Amino acid sequence: MTLPIAILAGGLATRMRPLTERVPKVLLDVAGRPFAEHQLRLLRDAGITDVVFCVGYLGEMVEETLGDGSRFGLSIRYSYDGEQLRGTGGALVRALPLLGDAFLIMYGDSYLDCDYAAVARTFLESGKLGLMAVIRNEGRWDKSNVLFEHGRIVRYDKKNRTPDMRHIDYGLGALRAEALATPVADLADVYHDLSLANQLAGYEMHERFYEIGSPQGLQEAEEHISAQRGTAPRDEGEP
Repeated sequence: MTLPIAILAGGLATRMRPLTERVPKVLLDVAGRPFAEHQLRLLRDAGITDVVFCVGYLGEMVEETLGDGSRFGLSIRYSYDGEQLRGTGGALVRALPLLGDAFLIMYGDSYLDCDYAAVARTFLESGKLGLMAVIRNEGRWDKSNVLFEHGRIVRYDKKNRTPDMRHIDYGLGALRAEALATPVADLADVYHDLSLANQLAGYEMHERFYEIGSPQGLQEAEEHISAQRGTAPRDEGEP
């Protein structure tokens, strides 16, 4: 079963200013294209067909640039935060009519070259309300915030990290709509509550993630994507 995916792209991206003063982070130029185009190509090649962008700041520019997704071989729809930003959790609640009962989630600044179908399958087979993909971190990218043992997420906590945590959130997850029944502003709090209730499945990744949420991350993502394009030229007519 193919699940739709929500891309959270409504933040102000203050860490990337002045680049994001007039351009939303998801449209920053990376290897000669708006970053979102690289994301969409990756999702299409992974078998994703339905994408919902949760947008806020400069959201109209995102929709104008990407359109309905037909040129990427995808269906793209948009859920707008409105005048007041609702946080990642609130943005997903607002997008539920477009997402349905079960869906994948990723961030608008993430480039995740992974097996999305396997993540979706693991989530659905788990019978749990949520899933978080994780990667063994050991302090490499940020402070570890996931206790992951024997294929199970025991605890996820960004605020109260403990020495036994060795993993970190990979940037890809999945939820049932039921998990958002109680409105929560931050998606991280949703995941935290699910982990405490033993309702958060885990999926361990072994290939690193890339992101453009910081100047260093932007540089690393550009180098990685440029190298990929150098070894895998575009097909004729591909956007």
